[in-house]
Amino acid sequence: MKFLTEYRNPELVKFYLNEIEKIVTKPWNIMEICGGQTHSLVKNGLLELLPDKVRMIHGPGCPVCVTPISLIDKAVALMEKGAVLCSFGDMVRVPGSEKSLLQAKADGGDLRILYSPLEAVQIAEQNPNKEVVFFAVGFETTAPSNALSVVHAQKLGLKNFSLLVSHVLVPPAMEAILDDEFCNIDAFLGAGHVCTIMGTSEYFPLAEKYKIPIVISGFEPADLLKAIYHAVLQLEKGEHKVENCYERLVKDEGNIPAQKVVNEIFEIGTQEWRGIGEIPNSGLVMKEKYKDFDASKKFDIENLEKKEENLCIAGEILKGIKKPVECPHFGKLCNPGNPLGAPMVSSEGACAAYYHYS
Repeated sequence: MKFLTEYRNPELVKFYLNEIEKIVTKPWNIMEICGGQTHSLVKNGLLELLPDKVRMIHGPGCPVCVTPISLIDKAVALMEKGAVLCSFGDMVRVPGSEKSLLQAKADGGDLRILYSPLEAVQIAEQNPNKEVVFFAVGFETTAPSNALSVVHAQKLGLKNFSLLVSHVLVPPAMEAILDDEFCNIDAFLGAGHVCTIMGTSEYFPLAEKYKIPIVISGFEPADLLKAIYHAVLQLEKGEHKVENCYERLVKDEGNIPAQKVVNEIFEIGTQEWRGIGEIPNSGLVMKEKYKDFDASKKFDIENLEKKEENLCIAGEILKGIKKPVECPHFGKLCNPGNPLGAPMVSSEGACAAYYHYS
């Protein structure tokens, strides 16, 4: 398959590994932001193949993992109020303070697992007497389709459709990590799918302010190793710039129509990150003129008290301070059948990657 098999070519992978080995002279810590990149690194054994001097640190780029407990609790509360709660599949087993969405369904709640928020609009249209809420979780990548669902619901005149929003943004998270007193990151691999939507311009101020290389990467083994090679090359040369190593999909300007629909429905606001806390201007919140489609306001659940888990060290893992295997509960008390936190059950969670592939 084009753009897949050639980027899994063993000879190309070997070439980049050899090139990295040739140029690296110092220990470097490189953080891949995206959980999809983490899974690819672990699943394909790249962490073991890289030179010892190149250490990959796993970042907070798993939207399910950083969705706060309070939002899970709100979604459960909506189901208990009789709403039809629609969600992507990777959210349903993430623990809230008392139960997950799947447990709420077992208790009689109406949970629908969908592939697109537009399916939730159809459900609302077909069930005018039921409130239908879509759990809108994700980074910039999923924001356009969630925004588009509001546009369609408004055109249809639906009064029973709304979004429970937990949209987070990558650049503010990177800045929060770099400002952390324990930060030891030397370079970043940027999330290719986010840049497909947003372009590359947001990364230039970060690279300049923190004097740090940022290399946009894809997700296949050769994609990742090419980006790591360019990051190491910059570090060895003492450079700090934004490089696009995912040229086949990422354009400097991004996807303009997608950006327009996002900017129509959402605006930037403070967002809470699970295990990390509030990060100013790090999320997308619905504009006031679309408040009728905002489930948090529509159902008066904005001040639902949150409870953080005590045993899960998700915050330290998401900030790259610790690896999953450094958690005393990894693979024991915490496993996919009994997760203490979201990183163990999310399809992009670092703990899940280590559990299944490492």
